[in-house]
Amino acid sequence: MSLFTLAELESAAALVHRHMPPTPQYAWPLLARRVGAEVWVKHENHTPTGAFKVRGGLVYLDDLARSGGCHGIVTATRGNHGQSIPYAARAHGIPVRVYVPHGNSTEKNRAMEGWGAELLVHGRDFEEARIEAVRVAETEGLHLVPPFHPLLVRGVATYGLELFRAVSGLEAVYVPIGMGSGICGLITARDLLGLKTEIIGVVSDAADAYARSFEGGRIVETANAITFADGMACRVPWPEPLEIIRGGAARVVRVSDAEVAAAIATYFADTHNIAEGAGAAPLAALVQERDRMRGKKVGVILSGGNIDRAWFRTALEGDVPRAA
Repeated sequence: MSLFTLAELESAAALVHRHMPPTPQYAWPLLARRVGAEVWVKHENHTPTGAFKVRGGLVYLDDLARSGGCHGIVTATRGNHGQSIPYAARAHGIPVRVYVPHGNSTEKNRAMEGWGAELLVHGRDFEEARIEAVRVAETEGLHLVPPFHPLLVRGVATYGLELFRAVSGLEAVYVPIGMGSGICGLITARDLLGLKTEIIGVVSDAADAYARSFEGGRIVETANAITFADGMACRVPWPEPLEIIRGGAARVVRVSDAEVAAAIATYFADTHNIAEGAGAAPLAALVQERDRMRGKKVGVILSGGNIDRAWFRTALEGDVPRAA
């Protein structure tokens, strides 16, 4: 059963486009030469917050406001979700508290505060920060925005609608997996449009809980999720997105931090775009599978460009950024 209808997705797109234009998708010739395929990049690094998550925040906050609003919001993040919620909440005058783990990206933290969030640091990773956000919501009566929700998925699925309607005949699309909203939105958009495009999920080999769960058919947690590609740093998958991924993805590919760093450098060399770790991961997976994709028409989701300068510099110099 689909999380939403095509009409609901189109309505979400109309809402998103009142706040931002559709992001572009370009076929870059140097990427095509590098991998031997026609490569279309969906540039979610071109949104107002530099990442795809803003779409979900806009749709979620619009629904929340229509249902009566609340006196305060709390959520947890590694960065892009934590920008999207305060960005969208500004129009409704709702204060937002965001929990991040220790060692989180300093520049993503600054960006969240720039959009008006009250930033609090808790725990060693996203999962511990999320649990604290849940506790605070319950004890203080705040509205908890989870990392995965049908309204968030509906919002981010609008990039899939844009991509599939702009570029016909895509044989495969690579997309990163964090908590699952991006890939679930892409799968749902594809299915609602009646397309046969393969959707290939991408995870870090140092944070491969979703890959293990996809392959095992059940929730598999990992002890750690230590990767500089923080948008994929998940160690505890959720059942609902896993069910959608298992039903709609062709496979889940693991990429190393070294492959991700190389893809960041490739994006800058071949397109002069900045990609964060999770944003570069789909290209890393395509490079890994270039023999399999040779001669095909392929999409990659550049899900965000919010990378700390030190990490970006390290990647451009041919080294691998070190996660906290």
